[in-house]
Amino acid sequence: MGLPRRKFLRLAVGSAALPAVSRLAWAQAYPTRPVRIIVPAAAGGPTDIIARIIGQKLSETWGQQFVVENIPAGAGNVAAGMVAKAAPDGYTILFPTSSRCRQSESLCEAALRHGP
Repeated sequence: MGLPRRKFLRLAVGSAALPAVSRLAWAQAYPTRPVRIIVPAAAGGPTDIIARIIGQKLSETWGQQFVVENIPAGAGNVAAGMVAKAAPDGYTILFPTSSRCRQSESLCEAALRHGP
């Protein structure tokens, strides 16, 4: 049983138009504006220094500014809350330490469960 002519023509036109339409679906360039790296530690400490080195390398690699912002309050919970409430666009990044994640894991889970 053959393919009806109209159905064949629809498939042919659709497959010919597919490359042109797929160009429209390309991802946008990232980053297009400065990215904030939130560090839940005081400035000048080892976590801050590592975050600044990584931020500098990312700036050089991607050609966009990565700003390190220190939020040392609340054992990292304030910084984690700021990042959790930021717009989900990838321009606010948390630079956590493993000890702070372990210490405040239950607190963060409870805060995220109950919301603002």
